[in-house]
Amino acid sequence: MTDLISQAAEAFAAAYTTPLDGALAAASDWTEANTSWPGMMAGVPEARLLEALIVVSGARSVLELGTFTGVGALAMAAALPEGGRVVTLELDPDNAAVARRHIAASPVADRIELIEGDARETLPRLPGPFDLVWIDAWKTDYPHYLDLVLPKLSSRGIIVADNLFRDGATLPPASDDESTQGVLDFARRVQEHEGLHNVLLTVGDGLLLAWRASS
Repeated sequence: MTDLISQAAEAFAAAYTTPLDGALAAASDWTEANTSWPGMMAGVPEARLLEALIVVSGARSVLELGTFTGVGALAMAAALPEGGRVVTLELDPDNAAVARRHIAASPVADRIELIEGDARETLPRLPGPFDLVWIDAWKTDYPHYLDLVLPKLSSRGIIVADNLFRDGATLPPASDDESTQGVLDFARRVQEHEGLHNVLLTVGDGLLLAWRASS
């Protein structure tokens, strides 16, 4: 969560968002209790928005950059129709091990493939196309991810990128750290891309959605 949105508004939104349950709630609770940065996982609003996007678009093939403890992958896999797949990429072996445990404990484990390694190396080997791409990994690499993902995005696919606010660091006067500048470069590239339409939502820490512009 970001302090840019009032706590009262966040609490009100949470009260009117379907809570997590089952294996998804267990993974979320474990992350809250056992990690130093639980905010790295998809929060309830983000998880339910990703679910909604999958349901309304009929997405069947999902790519996630940044598995962390598996919460996002589990949320999206549960929303997929029969035969749908989530491919999730994670660099950190410890995070990957935790995510695998949470995925194995879920009834949708057979819909998720976790690939360990640097996404800049593993992503080019994936065939695609992907109907939804969820980006929540290394912020300095966001521009690289955009370059790698666009050729694999289906004609009606959508990209969803997290942390566009970076707790306010991207707002003028923006911080000059590499992560913030990576996010800003990503946002500028999306905004200026003639083949994309996009919207930045004030959900969580800022979600940017991008999709192919109609010809």
